[in-house]
Amino acid sequence: MLYTPLSETDIFPTSEKDFSNRHCVSYQGKELFVEQVEDGSYQLLQLLSTDPQDFMNSDYNPGTILR
Repeated sequence: MLYTPLSETDIFPTSEKDFSNRHCVSYQGKELFVEQVEDGSYQLLQLLSTDPQDFMNSDYNPGTILR
């Protein structure tokens, strides 16, 4: 058991290939952090915005599939 303020990924980093299919893209005028899935579509991981109203839009919920 480790007693540390560091996160698990700081102690046991994942390989670089796990992040190779993640991208920052512009979609409908919004900046999004997405991950490409096997069928070629993108899954929304994070909305990058300073406008609080953007986060109220259900189109930008994490996990949403973008085509």
